[in-house]
Amino acid sequence: MSESNQIDINSLHHIVLREIEDDSISEIDFNFYRNLADFIGNLQKQEFDGVENKIKDTMIEMVTELTSLLIEIRLDKISKNSDLEISYLLDEEKFILDSQEDQKERIEMIVSATINGKSKFLESLAQNHKTKKIVIRFLHEVDEIIGADLEKYGPFKAEDIATIPYENAQALIIKNVATKVRLED
Repeated sequence: MSESNQIDINSLHHIVLREIEDDSISEIDFNFYRNLADFIGNLQKQEFDGVENKIKDTMIEMVTELTSLLIEIRLDKISKNSDLEISYLLDEEKFILDSQEDQKERIEMIVSATINGKSKFLESLAQNHKTKKIVIRFLHEVDEIIGADLEKYGPFKAEDIATIPYENAQALIIKNVATKVRLED
């Protein structure tokens, strides 16, 4: 592997250009995204004044855009040509592809159940989805609520974390009363 473990804006630019110019997926160091995250994190921690701070912010913006472009290009190559060497995909990219596979399976499941007249299965699936639990963090106080599973939840204070049914969580998120807790939070 010719890539250095150190990431800087020039090496990132080179990697993106190489990916754009080649129809196959390029081999990249398996720690690439982690090294890139370290690079961005270190940039963000640096404190500058005036023009130097603007330069730092612009660099972070450029790195962010190059990273998004790289991911889009690599995943687009796979989606358009399944004969490509997927062993060059990084674990983070495989994580994204896994969710796309799940989505395809769900679409096939719904289509199959619909065209085969399995309305009870669809009803069960919908109910399970409404009542599946997700973790949210409250941004404001909320009185007790009755969940889609007919259980009582709350009351909650701002900054409380709770696991509640998806349907209720979505309603609170849309009203900006709560936010979904994600892995990186």
